[in-house]
Amino acid sequence: MSRASKLHTLARLNDVTLGSFSNVPSSETLNHLVRYLSTWSGSDKFFTLIQYTLKLIVPFLHWRARLQHRAGIRKDASSHAAPSLASFASIVSDARMLGRFWGLLPIFQWMISMERNPPPTRTLHTIERLQGWSMLGFYPLEHLYYLRSHDLIPTSIPSFSAILGRSSKRISLNENKLILWSCRFWLLYIVLQFAHLREDRKLLLTRQRNLRKGKGFSTEDKEDLRKRWDSLGNELVANTANLPLALHWSLESGIFTNDIWVTIFSLINGIATFRGGWRATTLPSVKAVASPDPSNTTDTVEETKYQ
Repeated sequence: MSRASKLHTLARLNDVTLGSFSNVPSSETLNHLVRYLSTWSGSDKFFTLIQYTLKLIVPFLHWRARLQHRAGIRKDASSHAAPSLASFASIVSDARMLGRFWGLLPIFQWMISMERNPPPTRTLHTIERLQGWSMLGFYPLEHLYYLRSHDLIPTSIPSFSAILGRSSKRISLNENKLILWSCRFWLLYIVLQFAHLREDRKLLLTRQRNLRKGKGFSTEDKEDLRKRWDSLGNELVANTANLPLALHWSLESGIFTNDIWVTIFSLINGIATFRGGWRATTLPSVKAVASPDPSNTTDTVEETKYQ
């Protein structure tokens, strides 16, 4: 075999093995998934689905193991896989909370943009201002809770007057109180979001009536309205699922006696927000800065509830 023939054979072998991906067609779904998961919000929503799906599977595995034990199929009455899945869900929860440490940055960006490009009505402007300030209360308290729960900061910090040297007073950092008040600010946001959705519905109805009165109610207008109504309904589902979670974590005794309800509502919210984010990233046009999505905070007190 000549040298040229050998080189040609090696090149073909290279193409068949190392270049095997040349036979794989390009995928818009893959491109969309990479684009979506490359964002902080998209990756957080994805891990929300992972976290709460695992937490729903864990009690099912224990239940199945008990049934099999009673039937004499297995020796142990508990699942061997469930603890590992629960541990992984806890790791995901912790990572998501850590990932929200720069959550104030989009809040600042939103509030600055809001004043330069205000919402269409004064009512919406007031609602969004209150929502922004509620998040300025939520995030710092959650960050302090996270740091305190991991023993990364002391149980008390110097007060402002102590820093100035005027007194020796210190502020106590009780992690339970920190998370309670953090969730109460989140609850305020959620209640305000219902008012926001109500105003959004009014504006959408007005737009729909105006388009139908006009002569140029095109197919594009109909599709745009359909997408807007779908988005509004999706946000309503997500916010409704968040409400009992915020109430539960805002009260010392909570409202649920069984944590399975926390998992179910969190999973519903996770599915709705992932769906909304997925559809939003398919839009070809670049949209203005919108209200940040604090639904990423549904695992705020997961460690205290599940450990």
